[in-house]
Amino acid sequence: MKKTLLATALAMCASSTAFAADPEPDYTFSGNAGLFSDYRFRGFSQTNLKPAFQGGFDFAHKSGFYLGNWNSNVDSGLFSGGSLEMDFYGGYKFNYEDFSFDVGGLYYYYPGSKLNGSTIDNFELYGAVGYGPFTLKYSHGMTDFFGAPDSKNNFYLDLGAAFDLGDGWGANGHVGYQKLKNDATGLNHYVDYKVGVTKDLDGWIVGLSLVTTSKKDWIVTNRGKNAGRFGGVLSLSKAF
Repeated sequence: MKKTLLATALAMCASSTAFAADPEPDYTFSGNAGLFSDYRFRGFSQTNLKPAFQGGFDFAHKSGFYLGNWNSNVDSGLFSGGSLEMDFYGGYKFNYEDFSFDVGGLYYYYPGSKLNGSTIDNFELYGAVGYGPFTLKYSHGMTDFFGAPDSKNNFYLDLGAAFDLGDGWGANGHVGYQKLKNDATGLNHYVDYKVGVTKDLDGWIVGLSLVTTSKKDWIVTNRGKNAGRFGGVLSLSKAF
């Protein structure tokens, strides 16, 4: 009887050990890379309607603080001689009941760019709140908007949603509103839209997005085409 009780106790201990959750790591380090048929930023092509290779790295602490870097090729004609965009960001994420929150800052760096003797780098502060599949994000420009004169304190409001359709399929949508103050180009404000679908193929994400803007001719490619026109973006990406 004692042997039976002892065996049962040992089995229970072994079972508890086998199914015990691993402790939460103090931090995680991840990366991502992808190939895109076009790089659209807030609706407008940044690559002259040509392909882009993009990728970055993220460091996240269990407290909620994070740092990251993301990079993409861009068209040098659109960015005053700069052919690379390097984004550096950091912030803090936390949850409260059913809501998620994210606050931080993002610096857009274009090495080699020159406009009126200076770079066209850009810095924004942002805050976002998420609920279920929906996220609302506000970005406030602390500098001139990518070199646009006297456009400091511009802002961008972004409402997005992402849905898991099952069997590796996903759907997403987005609408954004960009407001520029004292913009010499006459843009003032515009709206951009995107809807897309994704498919997970053993960790490789294949995507198709349809993108357009309400001000299609604000940026014109070197072939005279509107950079904000309606178009599709194919992508293949992977997180690691």
